[in-house]
Amino acid sequence: MNKFFFAILALVAVSCSSMKNQNKHLNDDISVTKLKADVDFIQTKFVEMHPDLYWYISKKDLDFKFDSIKTTLVKPISSYEFYEKITPVIVSIRQGHMTVQPQVKLFTKKEGLLLAKKGVGPLSQFEFECFNDKLIVTKNKSYNKSIVIGTEIKAINGENVTSILNRYKKLFTSDGFNTTFKTNRVGRNFGLFYTYEHGIKDSLKYDFVKNDSLKSVTILRKVVDTTGKNSKKKILRLSHIEKRKKKVLAKLLEKRKNIYGYNSALKIYNRNLKFIDKDSAVAVIKLNGFQIGDYETFYKESFEKIKKYNTKTLVIDLRNNGGGRLSEIAELYSYLATSSFTFSGKTIVTSKTSLFQADYFKGVSLPNKLIRLVGFPFYAGFIYFSIHQSADGTFYYASPDDKVQKVKPNAFGGKIYVLINGGSFSASCILSSNLKGSSRATFVGEETGGAYNGCVAGRMPQVKLPNSKIKVRVGLMKIVPYFTTKNEGRGIFPDKEIIPSLQDRISGNNPEMNWILQDCKSVK
Repeated sequence: MNKFFFAILALVAVSCSSMKNQNKHLNDDISVTKLKADVDFIQTKFVEMHPDLYWYISKKDLDFKFDSIKTTLVKPISSYEFYEKITPVIVSIRQGHMTVQPQVKLFTKKEGLLLAKKGVGPLSQFEFECFNDKLIVTKNKSYNKSIVIGTEIKAINGENVTSILNRYKKLFTSDGFNTTFKTNRVGRNFGLFYTYEHGIKDSLKYDFVKNDSLKSVTILRKVVDTTGKNSKKKILRLSHIEKRKKKVLAKLLEKRKNIYGYNSALKIYNRNLKFIDKDSAVAVIKLNGFQIGDYETFYKESFEKIKKYNTKTLVIDLRNNGGGRLSEIAELYSYLATSSFTFSGKTIVTSKTSLFQADYFKGVSLPNKLIRLVGFPFYAGFIYFSIHQSADGTFYYASPDDKVQKVKPNAFGGKIYVLINGGSFSASCILSSNLKGSSRATFVGEETGGAYNGCVAGRMPQVKLPNSKIKVRVGLMKIVPYFTTKNEGRGIFPDKEIIPSLQDRISGNNPEMNWILQDCKSVK
């Protein structure tokens, strides 16, 4: 027991020391020799880990880009300056899951709690989207209610937003050659990129434009009420029966959160089911992501209800669904297919041992890391024997999704519409590819941000460059749907293209859903 305790203390000490050291040298210049070594390091890692590195770029062109960047490294620069240089080369590989994170200031748990007590930062008080290359406020959570939805941000701290957006667009990519993902993400993730560049801010000066009127507003950190004045509630004495009822309701809420996949950070459910009109002829399943929660129970209960209510039309809303578990979309598809099906092709990896580089210890506490360390030999054995080599030398991961599967007893046989946009990515595109390829659904919206022919994802460890400390996320598995297209590098195109306007966003109009409901009526 003492050895276990001291092992934890040692890990904590190393972690704290590493954090202090990184923060101390965050803005130091790095020598040219070390920067070039980082370029060689990540290029070697890509060849070693990535199962289809030259999917969208030739080896010759990618090698040239890596060689070229080394010629531009002629003087020591900071880690962030190097991040701005190397990221465009990495994103030229055109793999949307391959993200690059600069070295950032790290906070201890205590520092994080103190920052949270200070309140919400000036970036987090707004939600943004891009319309016609303009950064627009689509939600205002600040104290200043004069900033209405639809207001354009012209400048931040005196810097023109157009130049900021153009800079950030070079720091990430979609899968392949589509542009809808980049337009969607640069607005929604503007705060993340800005914080990467400038760090956490307590105040920002915004130049807002609305109806050709320009006004400058300084937004301060939104201070959390710590006095208790706004949170005092009258304490009620509950009877024994009322206490039991309250406890039962709390358990039901917890169960619902698990089944529907409650995202506590965004305060939304990942899965929702609702019926349109009194006759329940149209059901809508809104899926914000394929992570967290008991998806098997959700789909089982949902399709039982759909059958019970004799629903004729099903709308699956995948707008801004960034993806998640392959197992979940395969489960959902088994309720949508009309006959036995194969969900995916072979999942390609680089070698028998490449998946050992996955972040096996990521996201777990220090005690659990020690427990996982004990279980690693069993995990490694399972992974090793799950990877096979085909006659042509290609390695692939054995998956039940590349085998023939049966549809569920309560599979839906009616009309299906799927809502898509540039935020539909990864697993939501694998699902869409199969629905599109099997002619099972009518697609409405805009081209997806993810590719029709699959992606490189699955296990996605972060590789840290040794000198600049930049982190690069690399997918280890090439996942492809059963149905593919000859139009390589593009997403799933809608059968009916409808792109919401800024006025739609301001008024809360939903033109895609409106078209579907009107189309349902015309079919009748």
